[in-house]
Amino acid sequence: MKLATLKDGTRDGQLAVVSRDLKTACVADGIAPTLQAALDDWGFIAPQLNETYQLLNSGRAQRSFEFEPARCMAPLPRAFQWVDGSAYVNHVELVRKARNAELPPSFWEDPLMYQGGSDDFLGPTDDIVLAYEEWGIDFESEVAVITGDVPMGATPDQAHQQIRLLMLVNDVSLRNLIPPELAKGFGFLQSKPATSFSPVAITPDELGDAWQGGKVHLALRSTLNGKLVGQPHAGEDMVFNFPQLIAHLCKTRNARAGTIVGSGTVSNKEEKRGYSCIAEKRCLEMMADGVASTPFMLFGDTIRIEMLDAAGKSLFGAIAQRVVQAGARKEAPSA
Repeated sequence: MKLATLKDGTRDGQLAVVSRDLKTACVADGIAPTLQAALDDWGFIAPQLNETYQLLNSGRAQRSFEFEPARCMAPLPRAFQWVDGSAYVNHVELVRKARNAELPPSFWEDPLMYQGGSDDFLGPTDDIVLAYEEWGIDFESEVAVITGDVPMGATPDQAHQQIRLLMLVNDVSLRNLIPPELAKGFGFLQSKPATSFSPVAITPDELGDAWQGGKVHLALRSTLNGKLVGQPHAGEDMVFNFPQLIAHLCKTRNARAGTIVGSGTVSNKEEKRGYSCIAEKRCLEMMADGVASTPFMLFGDTIRIEMLDAAGKSLFGAIAQRVVQAGARKEAPSA
């Protein structure tokens, strides 16, 4: 099943069911007004949404219309909780090398995770609006899951049963703000602006055999300014799977329905597959040449993030964004 949230002038948008081929959609207001409402009563609502989904795929749904990603908000335009892990330790190791920081051995045994802002997500085609290029604008291509209710102390197996939906993510980072912010010893805040998500969220069964072991076994494609820069495999080199990430989150708390858990930047040890963020590319350049030559994103740059199935068809639709300068600012940029 594939679900989207359409822009309707409200904060939480309007829930819609989207066909498997992403060509048509049907408003689901007669079943649930928003995706959060559906998640809150998933056992009752999901079968009704799936019935509409089957009708839509067979061309028999009433009031269906052409699906347009530009009309979409994030599937959950705001969430009660958004946490992002670093399941691909290869990425963490490379980025830490770029700022001359050692990787603690515990990172291979205990997931790294931070809690991000969840009150204002970006839709798949919304502009990334920022004040200064000097902040070091970077994209981060990821996969995320949306959970049902997960109790405190849940095991990975129990957490696995509460994975409701999956999405793609652009977890924008401001690289030049990160070092001084982390040096304070309190974590990310200003260096992590609004996060963007794919046009649709999909149920795990839509992935077929590509959903195994709590991982998505497909390549995640990142295209910067029209050039494919990376297609690492999301199932490889993922040290912690999604059930393990959720269980880590729930060690000391409950996770309520609508919690979003990110994988962290998808990264492979095999360099020929490219990169899912510019920071990795710059780190590899530093290691090879002693200097980073690839610039961070500039105003006017575009990023496209997409995942294709074995037949080459888009599963989630594409995140396709442009970096845009905010209104004129008088103060000098801080870094």
